[in-house]
Amino acid sequence: MASARISSLKTSPVPDTKLLDDHRFRALLPDEDWGRLPVAIWRRFSKRFEDGNTVVYVGEVEEASSSRPGRWLAQAARLIGGPLPTGTETGVPMIVTVTEDAASGGQIWTRICARRDGFPQVIHSAKRFAGSTGLEEYVGFGVSMALRIAVEHEALVFHSVGYSLQLGPFRLQLPEWLTPGALTVTHSDLGCGDFRFTLEIIHPRLGRLIRQSAVFREASS
Repeated sequence: MASARISSLKTSPVPDTKLLDDHRFRALLPDEDWGRLPVAIWRRFSKRFEDGNTVVYVGEVEEASSSRPGRWLAQAARLIGGPLPTGTETGVPMIVTVTEDAASGGQIWTRICARRDGFPQVIHSAKRFAGSTGLEEYVGFGVSMALRIAVEHEALVFHSVGYSLQLGPFRLQLPEWLTPGALTVTHSDLGCGDFRFTLEIIHPRLGRLIRQSAVFREASS
């Protein structure tokens, strides 16, 4: 049913761009783990466009929830650019674009989530192949999160393993009490071109703060 709804979304043509082989994500995993992923995920995370070009995924939010502390956290995070979902509506369209970033050698991710009332929420972040784990997500205002990837139940999973603040030439590791807890992003393949993207934040004392899950497929050219 979700697949039918997604297929009915109207999208603009994707410009003809040159596709390059991308081994950046694969290099972060043992060969045995990478081999346990479905072929569709291999292809999705081995796709690299020339600098400045973009791939577009269209989808729909299927699940969204947040606790009261989670809502406070999402609103407070607007001070550093609003990297967390603030709404809990389901059945609304969502678009994700991934753009190659020549400046950092990474990827700029833009998420646009519609609302039934008002403007859509737009979230920007950048995945950089750097830091102690080889991968980090930069959300703006000097704040970044180190990520460690793993393969779990044939899904590609991104786990947060620490947060830091860049002040000029200095990088400070943030203490745990200044962080939202453990963030997990799961990318699981559903077949027929569809995949599920799930974000979850769990605090060690406050429990689950935010959860959002959406089903996507690549926009047709």
